[in-house]
Amino acid sequence: MNHNMEKKYNPKVIEKKWQEYWAEHETFKTDVWDFSKPKYYVLDMFPYPSGVGLHAGHPEGYTATDIVSRMKRMQGYNVLHPMGYDSFGLPAEQYAVNTGNHPNGFTQENIKTFSKQLMELGFDYDWTKMIATSDPSFYKWTQWIFKQLYLDGYAKYVDMPVNWCEELGTVLSNDEVIDGKSERGGFPVVRKNMKQWVINQPAFAEKLLEGLEEIDWPESTKEMQRHWIGKSEGVEVEFDIVGGGKFSIFTTCIETIYGITFMVLAPEGDLVKELMPRIENKEEVQAYIEETLKKNDMDRTQLNKTKSGCCLKGVYAINPVNGKEVPLFIGDFVLASYGTGAVMAVPTHDQRDFEYAQVHNIPMIQVIEGADVTEKAFEKGDYLGKGCKLMNSEEFTGMTVEEAKPAITDKLVKMGVAKKTVNYHFREWIFARQRYWGEPVPVVYMENDEIHVLDDEELPLILPDLEDYKGKNGQAPLENATQWKQYDNNGIKGKRETSTMPGSAGSSWYYMRYIDPDNDKEFANQELLKHWLPVDLYIGGPEHAVGHLMYSRIWNRYLYDKGLSPVKEPFKKLVHQGMILGSNGIKMGKRFPEFVVNPSDIVRDFGADTLRLYEMFMGPLEVSKPWSQQGVEGARKFLNRVWTFFTNDENIVEDKDDTLTKVYHQTVKKVTSDFEQLGFNTAISQLMIFVNACYKAGKCPKEYAEGFVKMISCITPHIGEEMWSILGHDDTIAFEPWPVFDEEAIKEDTVEIGVQVNGKVKGKVEIAVDEESGSAIAKAKEVPGVKNAIDGKNIVKEIYVKGKIINIVVK
Repeated sequence: MNHNMEKKYNPKVIEKKWQEYWAEHETFKTDVWDFSKPKYYVLDMFPYPSGVGLHAGHPEGYTATDIVSRMKRMQGYNVLHPMGYDSFGLPAEQYAVNTGNHPNGFTQENIKTFSKQLMELGFDYDWTKMIATSDPSFYKWTQWIFKQLYLDGYAKYVDMPVNWCEELGTVLSNDEVIDGKSERGGFPVVRKNMKQWVINQPAFAEKLLEGLEEIDWPESTKEMQRHWIGKSEGVEVEFDIVGGGKFSIFTTCIETIYGITFMVLAPEGDLVKELMPRIENKEEVQAYIEETLKKNDMDRTQLNKTKSGCCLKGVYAINPVNGKEVPLFIGDFVLASYGTGAVMAVPTHDQRDFEYAQVHNIPMIQVIEGADVTEKAFEKGDYLGKGCKLMNSEEFTGMTVEEAKPAITDKLVKMGVAKKTVNYHFREWIFARQRYWGEPVPVVYMENDEIHVLDDEELPLILPDLEDYKGKNGQAPLENATQWKQYDNNGIKGKRETSTMPGSAGSSWYYMRYIDPDNDKEFANQELLKHWLPVDLYIGGPEHAVGHLMYSRIWNRYLYDKGLSPVKEPFKKLVHQGMILGSNGIKMGKRFPEFVVNPSDIVRDFGADTLRLYEMFMGPLEVSKPWSQQGVEGARKFLNRVWTFFTNDENIVEDKDDTLTKVYHQTVKKVTSDFEQLGFNTAISQLMIFVNACYKAGKCPKEYAEGFVKMISCITPHIGEEMWSILGHDDTIAFEPWPVFDEEAIKEDTVEIGVQVNGKVKGKVEIAVDEESGSAIAKAKEVPGVKNAIDGKNIVKEIYVKGKIINIVVK
């Protein structure tokens, strides 16, 4: 054994030693072409390399994947556990702007800082496969995939209303806008029309819904995605306008069509522009339209907002079922970009319509019996009851709601004014940002009005180096790149697209590139993709539920349909880690800087192994929990205790008696199972039980000591490697076989069973598992509660159900 076992546990020395060893030996480099072992692909959602470096929350998810990855490697899997950086996009750019740095150099510096911090924590990443979304060798393929989306008609250039943030100088997607303000910075966002690159998300809606059934994800995340896609089946009906013109509405409540008393159009829609010459109150309507354009989608569609709007005086629609004229209104809750941009309003049977009708003094017609039309009725939800009958609905009066739906639909279809259809809440994904720090869109607008998408040999289209990378007056910063934006193709001149792609572009497919990061012929080798996909375990925050997780599913599904991804779904199992809060129980951040924990400080003062052990022991992975300095100190004490026992060769013995056999095998079984289930806190509790048993026994067989060190090395790899070498091994512990447990050894020798007298439990008795009936019953009679119950009574019957229960029948 090694003479250094006398030394005190010194994480500074041990951790530096093993980090250098792993780097020098490329211990965790994965041979992706080794198909001889089963594969295991484990992945963290990669970080933005912001200037502030890692915070205490980062290591939590990363340690979880690290533990699983190390166990799987020991279990004989070929493990791929890579790391990279989501280095393009708004966060990196905003940080650079605020600190007066150029995004490029600054991002490179941040990547170095992050990598150094991650290496300090001893994660088993294969650093030879590191990627950064802002690296041209990576974004060449982001541009290439975008090009395919364009050629296949999924990426389009359209004029549409967008969320415009003046302060950030860019368009934002719906999930980047919260309560009318930008998610980043909290700046005002308004709606305005712009030529925009979009990706047709709704084309994938049905496939995305189906895919959710096949994956092991948190139900809450699946539900958020279903809600975001927002599928509804209904009827699209065409309405004529008196004096010419027509429009369509979509409804899931066709049975209420006789109750329409007004219609509402989207204020910014083309139809309102066309009707303007016929509208009597033009000024009022124009003022309302301008007011609406200052609001974003979220503000406009909130149900609890004021029911604002105005009537289009002098213009009426005709209800096709009965020929009645219906007034037209505009209201900000109707969006031109969603559905048909028009809705039918039945105030007796829809809460929003009811409130709107009250505000604007519009009459109401009740068409379903049994609904007491008041605000209270809407609160109770009894305004449109199942099984209720129709009234005031001509030939459909008396039918139930369920009968009327198909009957009215058939009538309208036969009239040629309706069709059954499916609608989705899902919108187009706005895929351009008027920002500098992103992938240039590989498109040129030629002088002959054609759109030229760059040839493969022209990729990557490199982002030019700009001194002034802030946009002005709604202009993209790349407008300043005067030379770069000029394009000449055999004498036909053109101008490059100066918007860049959103930050979510590179992260939508990055997990594929890790598998084959140096390939310059294709985004990844197809044979490798077939072997390694899907990702087996993906860990990251729940805030990406309808952003990154949705976008990556869309890109993957597109590539699957094209034969370029071997799987329909990219991430087989998804887990969201909880947040690590400040010791005040509040999210760490700028509001309470004194409660922010820098992991590098903990590593400096206590060691990386202590930080890893503490974060895994805090509580269940998925739950948010507050930081506790005492908890950190407790984790360090436990490691000291482990070190003191297992590095003292007097405690480690070659031969084994049975003192620790049961607790050792129980520990292997529980730790293996808990690691598989990501129950790290309970696995650590079991390891503590084993250490206490070792101290009590005063010695530990070498075989058990080695098994214990293998298990704890997944959580605390540096001390694990060091103890492994002290136990007499020259090689890394990383590829040692995982310990196995013996079910026989875990079996209890004794069992505690209940004792009944006349069917009522009177006590419990501990007996041997294979105890004979006579002996078991004799022991049962000595249990005080039983003794009292049978004392002086006549025993009629004695029943022993082996290992389960004893019942004594007395008279």
